[in-house]
Amino acid sequence: MSRLKNLFRLFIGCMVVVQTAVAQSTTVLWYDEAATCFEESLVLGNGKLGASVFGGVASDQIHLNDATLWSGEPVNPNMNPDAHTFIPQVREALKNEDYALADQLNRNVQGKFTESYAPLGMLMINFEHEGEVENYYRELDISKAISKATYQVGGVNYSREYLVSHPDRIMVVKLTADKKAALHFSIKFNSLLKYHTTIENEVLKADGYAPYYVAHNVQKYVVDPVRFDANRGTRFSTYVKAENEGGNLTYTDSSLVVHGASEATLYISIATSFNGFDKDPAKEGVDNETLADYQLFSAFNKGFDLIKEKHLADYQPFFDRVQLNLGKTTAPYLPTDERLRRYYQGAEDKNLEVLYFQYGRYLLISSSRTKGVPATLQGIWNLQIQPPWCSNYTMNINLEENYWLAETANLSEFHMPLLSYIDNLSKTGAVTAKTFYGVDKGWAACHSSDIWAMSNPVGDFGNGSPQWANWNMSGAWLVTHLWEHFQFTQDKDFLKNVAYPLMKGSAEFCLNWMIEDSQGNLITSPSTSPENTYLTNGGYKGYTLYGATADLAMIRESFMQLIKASEILDIDANFRAELEEALTKMHPYQIGEKGNLQEWYHDWEDADPQHRHQSHLFGLYPGYHISLNNTPELAAASKKTLEIKGDESTGWSKGWRINLWARLQDGNHAYKMYRTLLHYVEPSVSDTNYNNGGGTYPNLLDAHPPFQIDGNFGGAAGVVEMLLQSHEGNIHLLPALPDAWSEGSVSGLRARGGFEIAMEWNEGQLVNAEIKAKKGGRTTVKYKNQEREIALDPGQTISLK
Repeated sequence: MSRLKNLFRLFIGCMVVVQTAVAQSTTVLWYDEAATCFEESLVLGNGKLGASVFGGVASDQIHLNDATLWSGEPVNPNMNPDAHTFIPQVREALKNEDYALADQLNRNVQGKFTESYAPLGMLMINFEHEGEVENYYRELDISKAISKATYQVGGVNYSREYLVSHPDRIMVVKLTADKKAALHFSIKFNSLLKYHTTIENEVLKADGYAPYYVAHNVQKYVVDPVRFDANRGTRFSTYVKAENEGGNLTYTDSSLVVHGASEATLYISIATSFNGFDKDPAKEGVDNETLADYQLFSAFNKGFDLIKEKHLADYQPFFDRVQLNLGKTTAPYLPTDERLRRYYQGAEDKNLEVLYFQYGRYLLISSSRTKGVPATLQGIWNLQIQPPWCSNYTMNINLEENYWLAETANLSEFHMPLLSYIDNLSKTGAVTAKTFYGVDKGWAACHSSDIWAMSNPVGDFGNGSPQWANWNMSGAWLVTHLWEHFQFTQDKDFLKNVAYPLMKGSAEFCLNWMIEDSQGNLITSPSTSPENTYLTNGGYKGYTLYGATADLAMIRESFMQLIKASEILDIDANFRAELEEALTKMHPYQIGEKGNLQEWYHDWEDADPQHRHQSHLFGLYPGYHISLNNTPELAAASKKTLEIKGDESTGWSKGWRINLWARLQDGNHAYKMYRTLLHYVEPSVSDTNYNNGGGTYPNLLDAHPPFQIDGNFGGAAGVVEMLLQSHEGNIHLLPALPDAWSEGSVSGLRARGGFEIAMEWNEGQLVNAEIKAKKGGRTTVKYKNQEREIALDPGQTISLK
């Protein structure tokens, strides 16, 4: 078998000499073996329906997900009405510097855990093959969002083509054999959820429902952690119809059987009863059965070719907006997993670096297209009924990192699921602000959430550690995404009608949440720094404190942005003055004895100096009130912090550090971190693992480990940040270009102010650039150690050399 594989590679290599565009592809992942686990599978999606394709020969697994299929039902935000009565006690303990008591009391300010993103089920396609498999090949072409598998058995060439269409809300699989009557297979469905199958009008129908409750992985003490009730939970329908050319179609009570065909197409339709975060999916849900039927037969009547044509017409204009070239490569032509292993050993492969960047864009298009339902920790791909961290919306970094590339990488439309979700969160968050924190104005959200827009602090009413359970600043972080969307689109209607009310609501909470410290400065109390642990001078390891730097950084950034929004809209002058006064009174940043930016109010040590979180650097990135030009001392302290933390961390943390180093305009260090993010990681069981370091699985999905998609998105955003920055009121071209990318070109990147950028560089220097104004406006362009002011009309383009 290995000899045949080598011969096949030699054959492919010879073809590449003729078709050089295939070699070292920047848009194709390919392999010479089928997947044996999820981390080797190829993922497809239309922003709602997700599929993980294994491409097996004797048996092909297609794992299915739907972005709206979660455990649970609408949350009761008033779950702990007396929680706020403990806030004065925690504050008193902190005032007395009794941090152990503060930690103990803070456990009373907790609520339930989130629900979990559910695995819908799996289609198993079993083939009747006789003979040895030869010339196996499978690929995912992200420029088309189409996967293929081809192989040879018994002298017959078999092929499969998979795609998930957004226009037709359908997955289609086309199977062919180049010998008449050689295609024999059966199709079955199974699921970890409750379901039953029937055959109606030659359609395999699986109807079922998700659990009404799934315990978090940390709740080892929970008996019966996955709970079903036939009268509760989100309903789902998965309907499959086969269209065969030649042969015949038969069925049993639970499977479809195609025998003796030369070609067949499978149409897979999915629908759920989810009808909004505040609607009971069992009693007020969408008619999922009728919807699944409608989608299925609408697509079936069009046929594969038209569905594919519409799919490409929909997908490619988004993907093709950005083109990136990082110069010549000498890397050999290898399967993607071997290519990744080679790169891990330190070899050059510029096109793999481009592929990883474009793969991040592909994943966002594929997983973020449903209003009010952003991409989870795993995008829309999950195989487990109790996935790591519930595959939820972890909002102390991970959900936000999912969307860092949305605006800069020209995928603004795919930001909308998150932006619309913030509105849902503000509804439950208004109750959270009152009941958990005693604040009657505005709204707050905490560590994690789910499709039901849960906003309370987690921890299961005191069972969770304040280290991760009690953080309450995600509202202040999330609203900065609303401002960013305006910055890139210049959409004043969005700013006025959507963004501003939500930004103001968050600010109202923060204004009323902060108190004065002993110096008369405004601080948060109690506070925590996401998932980190301090070590007091007296040796106590704790979590609860006052005036955590991360809290104040996020409040600062959100206040500054809201002030600008108020000025642009010419509204709320009195409230703007309140914000401006609060900014002058906030406890200032502190630089520690080591020259680092302090994470804690006092100059305490970190219990883990290399901790994966770097939340107190928020002002440097993704915020921008810390910068090399405007606050050089704070920028230098941020750099020192990163040096202390080192380069080895989890996948998402590496993604964040790439962007932080890029903001410091240290392109070589940002690139070093990019390479560490692409370290090859062997697939393994999905146990949470903070210690072995993150990287990339064979299918290029991010290894936290286990799989978390945020590292993919953070890494892709970091590529843009090395090539283009626009956070200081100007457009800076090639601000952190690493030496390894001495030549190249890019087009389609976006800059704040509504500008689109194309540029080419050689020997590390800009050769030319084009700047196009979407809405018109003025800006300053920084390049080649010079600055140039430009003013453009809507649609106008200017060239620079």
